[in-house]
Order: sequence, then structure tokens, then C-alpha cells
Amino acid sequence: MFEIDPNSQSNLDQLATKHVHLELAVDFASQQLSGIATLELLVLAETREIVLDTAHLSVKGAHLLGDDGVMSTLPIDTSTLHDIYGTALRLALPTAASQGDTIKIAIEYSTTRKGGAIQFLTPEQTLGKQHPYLFTQCEEIHARSLFPCQDSPSVKIAYSAKIRVPNPLTALMSAIATGSRADGDHTVFSFEQATTIPSYLVALVVGNLSMAKISDRCAVWSEPENIDACAWEFAEMDTTLQTAEELITPYLWGRYDLLVLPPSFPFGGMENPCLTFVTPTLLAGDRSLTDVIAHEIAHSWSGNLVTAKNWEHFWLNEGWTTYFERRIVARLSGEDARQLSCVIGEADLQESIEFYGKDSPLTALVPKLDGVDPDDAYSTVPYDKGAHLLYFLEQYLGGTDVFEPYMRAYINAFKGKSIDTQDWKSHLFAYFAEHNPSKTELLNQIEWDKWLFAPGMPPVDNKYDERPQQICLDLADRWFSAADSSDYSQFSPEDIEGFSTMQKVIFLTRLAERSPLPAAMLASLDSVYQLTDHRNCEVRFGWLSLALKSNYMTATAAVVDMLSTQGRMKYTRPLYRLLHACPDGRDIAEQTFLRLREFYHPICARMVEKDLGL
Repeated sequence: MFEIDPNSQSNLDQLATKHVHLELAVDFASQQLSGIATLELLVLAETREIVLDTAHLSVKGAHLLGDDGVMSTLPIDTSTLHDIYGTALRLALPTAASQGDTIKIAIEYSTTRKGGAIQFLTPEQTLGKQHPYLFTQCEEIHARSLFPCQDSPSVKIAYSAKIRVPNPLTALMSAIATGSRADGDHTVFSFEQATTIPSYLVALVVGNLSMAKISDRCAVWSEPENIDACAWEFAEMDTTLQTAEELITPYLWGRYDLLVLPPSFPFGGMENPCLTFVTPTLLAGDRSLTDVIAHEIAHSWSGNLVTAKNWEHFWLNEGWTTYFERRIVARLSGEDARQLSCVIGEADLQESIEFYGKDSPLTALVPKLDGVDPDDAYSTVPYDKGAHLLYFLEQYLGGTDVFEPYMRAYINAFKGKSIDTQDWKSHLFAYFAEHNPSKTELLNQIEWDKWLFAPGMPPVDNKYDERPQQICLDLADRWFSAADSSDYSQFSPEDIEGFSTMQKVIFLTRLAERSPLPAAMLASLDSVYQLTDHRNCEVRFGWLSLALKSNYMTATAAVVDMLSTQGRMKYTRPLYRLLHACPDGRDIAEQTFLRLREFYHPICARMVEKDLGL
């Protein structure tokens, strides 16, 4: 039998969930959610059982809901346990269900502290220090620890919810809010997501939240203590959304709100529909890191609207989104900005491949993930190798004038669907055969197996415009020359005053290519450009990485500070690995992590634990 999703235990070939309704109560004292998940399933092929994904859930009962309103208890079998994929919840049906039937079931359950989707924060872990907070992160396979489900992106569901939370807290979800009602010293918030989404995009946050309106369809949410800073930082989000619509197709999700989370949030952003989650590390005070918003907005089309069928085809989400992000940035900030982003992406890709090993199967654009935790395969490979392929195709087939009509046709062809790489490739060939037949022979000449299935760097090097980065490389070369005489008096803060964030990162990346660098040179770099105290996290991370690669232990306190004040894996995992690799840094890295483990989101903590071999 063809395996629809190697990372799910559900019987995906027999059933497809159409709708989920959640009625959950939030209990901060016990750190759990409890209530009922009601699932409506379509029978694809005759079956006598329902198999759902769960992980660390306490299932208390399950009932079949008849069309006549009669409930019948279903026997529960939770004996199938997988080390990675959790516990298969098997529900035996009283009679066989036939193809085309609709089944409705209600499952009473509660979450547990071992679940990977939910992080509960104490009041002390929030900005306001007065109220607790929780947020979920279901990508890749953690929705199964939030509710019983077919936890596979091959299945797209509509969902609704009623969430009961203690006053004065607010609940938000990756859905449209439809109202609230008082319930004693609690409030019940209601939500509806009518556009179908995969399970990993179901999201919930509960906390002391304030909202700042940006436009009729956009708002920013955060704790009240930094709502003004957040509103200013992201004031241009609707402009970015409009630019994305002009580039791709109209926005179909109704609202685009942004939630700035506490610092333990493990990603730069998470594209939860109607409510993107972002890290507070984006609050640079000068809007210099808002390209992340372009990425999350682009996910409204690639990932959310057109979805990879399983995690082996994750590049269809992230490669396309990275490509779209750079095209949006080009429209907003000029082509030079796109070219710089591509250069940085190549460097990030090279670093990921070096980390895994150039022959690692996890560096293939379409890796095999049977028996693999998708979290372990998470890297920049699907992002940057995927975007590399799409940029190559853009240039190879004749530039943006040729590629833009195709990419719009791609979105329109597959919106609302989950697809795999073969679906994408077949459409690519079919589109050009119909609209531009002269390109078909070019497509036939591409070494597709190397692009899609071979490990390591892509088989073709893209050529990017070197002019936007030349000023950064020239400055790095001046520093290398100065190191020969140990005379750094020629440098001043004005050297990088006009640099964009990306140019500063390229400058630091070029310096890191020759690490280890002399301590005197590193001390002068920090003194001249005030890198340790730089407010922009991309720049500070680039600097601290350079320092650790050179075993410059003077930077240790700054490294520990960055590890202690945010949990974004893009920064946290590499800093721990680099510190751990320093001759004098191993104990510091391990002790710092053990002290901060509870601060980090469970996904981040588990990955750092693996990185450090603990």
C-alpha cells in the first residue's frame, strides 16, 4: 500500500477528517487543557475502525454520534505506541462504514505536561509579571499532543472552537473570532476557521493581551507592556500584504493579525492562519527585521493554501515561501535586497549541509523520513535549497516575466489542496507545454534526480549580483589587511553606518570564513562597531558566532545573555553548539542549558539536548 504519510499512524487511506470542533477549558494550575474534540470524518474506503494520532493525551472516553442524536460508546485501544509518533488511538466501529459515509465522533480528553505542542509560562516569564500565559506550536507533528487528530498535512480540515479561560485573560486562535461570553470568573471565546487547513496550523494563545489596529484587516497583538513598540515595528504589515497580493493572487483568509509572543517562542515566525506568531527578537526598533513578516505573509499562499502532502515534501511549503518572500522584498526594497537575501541564504544552506554532512540524506530536497522525527530533519535545507531551485528555474526559463504567470497558475491550480513534489513537477511541465512550449525542451534537460533527491549542495550554482555585497566584502578585506599589522586605527563606526542588516550579516559572515581570527582584531571589531550591544539580533548573533568560532571567550557573558533572554532556535541551537565546541566552553554550555531548560519551549529544549549530547 502507498504510504500517504510516514509520520502519521492514522488510517489516512480509509478516512479523511473534514471538520473539528474543540470545546476546551484552560487550567493554569494543573497546566492542562481539558474538554471534548468532535470530529467529522469522510469514509474513503470501507473500514471497521478509526485510527487517530495522539501524543501524551489522557483520553477518557469516545462516542459515536448518530444522525438521530443517539450517542454510543466506542471501545478505546491505546496499545500501539511509537517512540516518535506517539500513541495510535484506535476506535472500533460497531459496524463497518462504507465509502462515502460520514462519521461523527466525540472524544473526551485532557492534555498532559509531556505534550510537545503547549508551553505554559508562569507570570514571572511574561513581560507584565502578573498573569500566566500559554501558546501552542504544532508544526511539525505536535498537533497530536493538543487534540486527537489525523496529524498529517495530507488532510485539510475546517475547525471551530470554544475556549474557556480565567479572567482577565484573552484567547486567540488561528481562526476568526466570533464572540465571547461571560461564565462566572471565566470567559468563553468562540472561533471559526472556514478555510480548510492542516492540523499543524491549529493554534491557540491565552494571556494578558492587547491589540493595536493597523488597518481594517490587520492588527498587532502582544502583552500591553510592549504593544506600542510592536505596533510601530509592524506598522507596514498591510503594505507588505498588499504587495504580496499584487505579486501572487488575492488574499483569501479575511484577517491578517500578528501576535508578538514572549521570548521563549522557538521560531522567527509561525504562519498560523489569520494570526501569525512572531518572536520578540524582531523588535529591533528600526523595522530592520520585518522581512520575516514578508515570509509569514507569503505562507498564506504556499504552505497554508497549497500544502505539502507530508513532511518529506516540506520544501513545497518553505522553498516556495522563501522564494515569494524575496520577490516581495524586491518589490518593497529593490532587487539589490533580494540578491543580498539570496547570498545569505546560500551561506545558511552551506552551513546546514556542513552540520548534517554533505552525504546526509537529510540534505536532499525531498528526504526520506520513514522512522524519522521531522523535527530532527528541520533545517534551512527545504527553505534555501528549495528557493535556490525556484530561482534557478526563474532565470533558466526566461526571467520573472515568464515565471510570474506560472507561479500564479501554480497557486490557482492547487489552492485548498495538499500535494507532493511529483504533483508540482507534473504541473510545471503541463503549464509550459500549454503556455510556452519552447521551454519544454529546457525542462527536459534539467537533472531532476540530482535537484530533488541527491544530498548536498544543488547541482547548479546560481549567479547573484555581486555589486550589493561588494562594499561588505571590501570592508572585510580591509580588516584582514589590518590584522597583518595589528593596526586598526583606520576603522570607525561610520564604516557600517549605511549598511542594511543583510550587508552587516554578509560582512560578519565573510570574516567568519577565515576564523579563528586574532583576539586583538575581534576586540577592535567590537569596540569600533559596538557589536555585543547591537539591538539587531541578526547582527548580534552574527558577531557572537564569529567570536565563538575564534574561541574568543571574552564574548562568553554576551553569549550566555543571548541564550538566557530568547529561545529562538535559529540563534539558540548554533550558539550552544559553538560554545560547546570551544575548549573552555563545554561546561558553560551544559550548565547554562540545564539552568534554562524550563525557559525554552519543549521543541527547542529537546533539540538543544540532542545537540549537546545530554
